[in-house]
Amino acid sequence: MGRTTHRGACPLDCPDTCVWQLTVEDGRAVEIRGDADHPFTRGALCGKVNRYLDAVNGPDRLATPMLRVGPKGAGPIAFRPASWDEALQRVAAGLTASIDRHGPESVLPYYFAGTLGEVQGYTMGQRLFAHLGASRLRTTICTAAANAALGSLYGGMVGFEPESIVEARLIVLWGANLLSTHLHLWPFVQEARRRGAYVVAIDPLRTDTAGRSDAHIAPLPGTDGALALGLMRHLVDAGAVDHEWLDAHVDGWPALAARLREWPVERAAAECGLDPAVLRDLGDRIATTRPTAIKVGLGLQRHAGAGQALRAICAIPLVTGDFRHPGGGALCMTTGHFPWGDVDVARPPDLPQPPARQVNMSRLAAVLTGEADPPVSSLVVFDSNPAATAPDQTRLRQGLLRADLFTVVLEQRWTDTCDYADVVLPATMQPEHLDLSASYGHHYTSLNLPATTPPGEALPNTEIFRRMAAALGLDHPRLRDSDEEIARQHLAGGPVTFEELAERGYARTTGVPVGSAPFAKGGFPTPTGRARLHDPALAAQGVDPLVGYTPPAEKDGAGLVLISAAGRFFLNSTFASLPWHEKKMGAPRIHLHPLDAGARGLADGTPVSVHNEHGAFDAAVAIDDAARPGVAFTFKAYWARRSPGGNTVNAVTAVRDTDLGGAPTFHDTRVELTAR
Repeated sequence: MGRTTHRGACPLDCPDTCVWQLTVEDGRAVEIRGDADHPFTRGALCGKVNRYLDAVNGPDRLATPMLRVGPKGAGPIAFRPASWDEALQRVAAGLTASIDRHGPESVLPYYFAGTLGEVQGYTMGQRLFAHLGASRLRTTICTAAANAALGSLYGGMVGFEPESIVEARLIVLWGANLLSTHLHLWPFVQEARRRGAYVVAIDPLRTDTAGRSDAHIAPLPGTDGALALGLMRHLVDAGAVDHEWLDAHVDGWPALAARLREWPVERAAAECGLDPAVLRDLGDRIATTRPTAIKVGLGLQRHAGAGQALRAICAIPLVTGDFRHPGGGALCMTTGHFPWGDVDVARPPDLPQPPARQVNMSRLAAVLTGEADPPVSSLVVFDSNPAATAPDQTRLRQGLLRADLFTVVLEQRWTDTCDYADVVLPATMQPEHLDLSASYGHHYTSLNLPATTPPGEALPNTEIFRRMAAALGLDHPRLRDSDEEIARQHLAGGPVTFEELAERGYARTTGVPVGSAPFAKGGFPTPTGRARLHDPALAAQGVDPLVGYTPPAEKDGAGLVLISAAGRFFLNSTFASLPWHEKKMGAPRIHLHPLDAGARGLADGTPVSVHNEHGAFDAAVAIDDAARPGVAFTFKAYWARRSPGGNTVNAVTAVRDTDLGGAPTFHDTRVELTAR
């Protein structure tokens, strides 16, 4: 076969959605590098994906279906290999037994962004389970609060054009650690600095990004909404409100202006644990600098007040009129700019779909231990590893161990969740299948075509679900669509064809040009085209319809506030079992300010149990001042089966909903430490 080069796209849960060049030799990927021609990738891959072939070619890849023959939770030794026919018969029997006992809603598909592509990610699985009448998953675990907040405020997940951030003269990175989670935006920020921009990082932690910014502001975790209200009050006092633009394009300003009278800088600063001078200085910069760009990260959504925080932060450029200018405004994600509707492809109107309840994925521990009626008695997991990533790990494990719960896992390698399965089905990785990758951080879409041979009997998610449908006796044509047909359906009505993507590899697929100000004259995707500082529809959800502030759920609790941050070399739980990535991350640590360590008599390296009423995990103390006193942090995404004590940070996180969107509250957690 010789040596060939193929353009492909990273499938992982990252806003950069990089395009890569894959070198293949005799059916095996031997080299990977960033595509130098792609406007966002620019020839570079992150530290995680530079070693992606360790995962693709790893000796631990799953290559054959596996059936459990021993106790749940015992790991691979409790399983035996099986043929696809035998495994699918077992799957069909298990799902059918659940449906016969409790109805189709007793079946729960559980998935997220382990594979983020439009084809392999959700489409065929959603079709199968919607047609079956299974419970429908609310995919809340990452961006639900932002989706709800920005849907209320702007009408969708839209904002400034990201490459245009080079035009900004003030850049506020609010809860956005770009160097770990959005690396390819950083060169655009650096270009803006070369042109004279000032960069401010707002983050409770002194992250790598904060350390390289011009200023770092560290509010108490979960108080971002109060900080935004205090800044807007300062803008009012400074006479920096763009009344002309507000009147033309925004609803609700008089009501918010009245509320801001209750939020003088001194009150906001006290709530955030900051010196009022810090707020005034940033407020002065925002008041006098056009354009100002506010890039909002995803971590600040992990608090009880996430929805109101996102609304308040993203209201700031409405007050200043920054959307008038290229590079000005706010941006969390770009998904609202893409022209196609995934819902109609994942759940086509011509596919019969019985009505079914919705289940919040962030509440899986509660759902599996009594919250659901009828009970969930079958769980089908794909593109996800909930045993490592879902909150309230101890209770979740109890649910996964239920003798009456039938669990199927589609996976690329053996994860924590596989330990609790009845059937494990081997899935392909990105170089081995077709996929279509949009982005939530830029405006390009990429086509990934299969380039290598999968290990053993591994199959794409789509083919597994096609075979699963056949085993269940479901024969609707939409359950037999090929991967290429699904990709074409996603692209239908968009600005680029499948053939064009096959030839070029990627294309800009939004109507927002580089260097533009898409909302300079309003035109937000609301029914009126106007942004909404006051949204009456929220009242029906029991939420204050006016932009405001919801305090942290554990604001006044005892112990340390714990943040479980994203690390540089793990991406969710994807790389946590690979030796190179594990070595770069090191063993689990709990980072403490010197004052907090001293108060507890803890030295650097001391083994501790980190605990609260939900559970505990083991770690070693790391003393540094990256967090302020009273705040501790650790890194998420370790696997329990590879961690000391068999637990991770999610043993101490609660099942609790945010004020908007039903998202989890991973960072709204308090813990205490005991030396081991």
